[in-house]
Amino acid sequence: MVAEIITIGDEILIGQTVDTNSNFIAGQLSALGIMIRQINAISDNPEHIVATLANAEKYADIIIITGGLGPTRDDLTKKTLADYFGMKLELDSAVLAHVESLLGGRGVEMNILNKNQALVPNRAVVFPNKVGTAPGLLFQKNEKYFVALPGVPFEMVHLIKEQVLPFLVNLMDEVVVVHSTVMTIGLPESTLAEMLTEWEDNLPSYIKLAYLPSPTALKLRLSASGKSRALIEKEVQDHIGQLKNIIPNNIFSYVDEPIEVTVGNLMLNNNITLSVAESCTGGNIAHLVTSVAGSSNYFKGGVVAYSNEAKIDLVGVNHQTIERYGAVSREVVAELAVGCKRIFGTDYAIAISGIAGPGGGTSEKPVGTTWMAIAGPHGVITEQFQFKDNRERNIIRASVRALNLLRIELLKKNEN
Repeated sequence: MVAEIITIGDEILIGQTVDTNSNFIAGQLSALGIMIRQINAISDNPEHIVATLANAEKYADIIIITGGLGPTRDDLTKKTLADYFGMKLELDSAVLAHVESLLGGRGVEMNILNKNQALVPNRAVVFPNKVGTAPGLLFQKNEKYFVALPGVPFEMVHLIKEQVLPFLVNLMDEVVVVHSTVMTIGLPESTLAEMLTEWEDNLPSYIKLAYLPSPTALKLRLSASGKSRALIEKEVQDHIGQLKNIIPNNIFSYVDEPIEVTVGNLMLNNNITLSVAESCTGGNIAHLVTSVAGSSNYFKGGVVAYSNEAKIDLVGVNHQTIERYGAVSREVVAELAVGCKRIFGTDYAIAISGIAGPGGGTSEKPVGTTWMAIAGPHGVITEQFQFKDNRERNIIRASVRALNLLRIELLKKNEN
């Protein structure tokens, strides 16, 4: 089954309002196994609405429309739909009674505009809206279904959950849809795609793979459909199991969560404490760690040692180490990590120093050069990364890579 979503409203087209409705509707329909062909945002113009509807019904089985059902003169959707389907607007007594009750409970006096909310196309199916005055409307044309919903987000959500989804479930064959997520880090999209070529070629036709990149992670989403949920889920998990052998250190979670949550759970479950010493990230690692609820159980504190003086005076880095190797070096981050671990008395400490940019680089250490260290119970490990020349992205990527380095060390501890 194929769907199209149409959002009506000039406020969306001029950037005054963000279209969150389409995002919600698409997620709900996708979970049912309905394919979204297109999402359209259009103006409050009858000709534009009619042209979009005519095009949508050529390709989609279900067309869901939001917006333009309110009581004011610029809300033209209901009248346009009535004309499009050759219907007349008639007063619906049940809707009128609901509007009167709702407004009365709010202490609002009924006027003609409110009363007009009870005018509905005479052959449309009315979806009662318990939380608002504009009802949802269902139209059928041949084998196509059109659903019109108010644009107010909480009213739309209510009608989707209470009215539209049950209706669609009854329409559909019993097809089960399963979505699974694999969160990866440390590999560019093109590199990962090349590494997974053979694995991806061997996916059955009913399992679809999507690459969803962001500055902090590269999400793999596997979507499968079929008759048996148990069989589909097993098949998907079998293929995900193969990924573990291909990119073992790059998968940090099998649910859609940021790496700071994954690392936080590892520390919490193993009763491990953490501190951080940051230079180029300016406190961003500490921010990510403490953004997780419950982080006070494992995070003891951190220091932003941005200058060389701070590295020496606050954390105890030897000034000769900085003079000999430079602040951005394996040796300095190793001493930073050890000093931080000692100061806060934690099981593990992260240390980081780099050239975030856009200036400050040299031929030996170009912009983006970043050193990280993890000090733990059994010593210190260090790693160098080479990012690009965008300061903001460098800070983000360096922060999540440092957390991933810690994650790998924590997993090694569990294996030992």
